[in-house]
Amino acid sequence: MLLVKTPAPKLLERSLSWPLAIFLLGLAAVLLPTMIDVARLTWTSEQGGHAPIIVATGAWLLWRELQSTRARARPGEPWLGSLMLAVCLILYVVGRITGVLEIEAGGMYLGIISAFYLLIGGPLLRALWFPILYLAAALPPPDQLVAAITQPLKIAISQFAVALLGALGYPIARAGVMIQISNYELFVAAACAGLNSIISLSAICLFYVYLRHRSDWLSFLVVGALIVPVAVFSNFVRVVALILITYYFGEAAAQGFMHEFAGLTLFVVALLTIFGVDALFNRLRNRKSLALA
Repeated sequence: MLLVKTPAPKLLERSLSWPLAIFLLGLAAVLLPTMIDVARLTWTSEQGGHAPIIVATGAWLLWRELQSTRARARPGEPWLGSLMLAVCLILYVVGRITGVLEIEAGGMYLGIISAFYLLIGGPLLRALWFPILYLAAALPPPDQLVAAITQPLKIAISQFAVALLGALGYPIARAGVMIQISNYELFVAAACAGLNSIISLSAICLFYVYLRHRSDWLSFLVVGALIVPVAVFSNFVRVVALILITYYFGEAAAQGFMHEFAGLTLFVVALLTIFGVDALFNRLRNRKSLALA
């Protein structure tokens, strides 16, 4: 009997794992301290309440996409990747020293992308564009950006909520930042606080649209364009529910609802609405296709 002995791995082949090992050590050194601060300071608030869902689903999607496209992996240009990584690490250090979490998290995120570019190259990074952008929604956005986006929406939502309930016969009025219904008063900013989570909530809805319509760009663009209006509508439903709970059960019950079920309410209403919009669009599209056939 002829025995074939498997040759031992060459030193060069074993050494190929060192870049990955160094990358993982650097990743842990940069990622863990920042993400601990992000989780402690923002994920416990209503603004970042959906971020753990984004991290879990985004990591799963990134791994799945990486497995199906890893044949495209080619090392990136060393000079370009090193330059990008150096700039991002400087940004990270500045954010770490100054204590500005948004700058620190942004530098960390872009630095990881630069390191990935060095390892797997541009073509594979472009193939992973959605999970990379999706995971960015788990990071804290600048407060000024959130305020600029949400402040006009908060005013509009409170006005529509008061107008709707007033038309239905409820004793409700609005004066500045206060909503008064019967003998109770609600602070508009507190009632509309769910809009602070509009970025993460929209990202989760977009995750569903991507999984369902990634190969159908028309459906992806049309349904995806409706995600922000769906997130705003979900917050409108939450505000109306909060006002009605205050009217029927008192301020204490509304405060309990706002702290315990507000995030869940937004999440469920947004997903159900995007499911309905998606089903309606596909039905209309199929009906049009049958009519043209």
